[in-house]
Amino acid sequence: MKELLLSPPVAFILILAISWLLSFFSTALAYRRKGPEGALTKAYAGGEDIKTHRVQPEYSQFFPFAFFFTILHVVTLVVTTAALENLGSFIIAVLYILGALVGLLVLFRG
Repeated sequence: MKELLLSPPVAFILILAISWLLSFFSTALAYRRKGPEGALTKAYAGGEDIKTHRVQPEYSQFFPFAFFFTILHVVTLVVTTAALENLGSFIIAVLYILGALVGLLVLFRG
């Protein structure tokens, strides 16, 4: 019986059923907003009227920094998991760092 309950399909169905029941019975405790009719169906925009003022975010400054952090995190992961006991791994780690530096120079080239 224990093996049957721990099998992935049965465990998934059991957890799904328990989660659904917990969600169903806890709706009575959920907060319900009060407001004028129609106000509950409008999108919340921080107090702004979104029909007359739409913000168009500009991501041109975001992507270089996102790539910067991605490159640094991958370099850190590779270098810290490299076995530095032998010379081959050390050389590969140093080459990886140099390649990342070249990539960062290309990324922020001006």
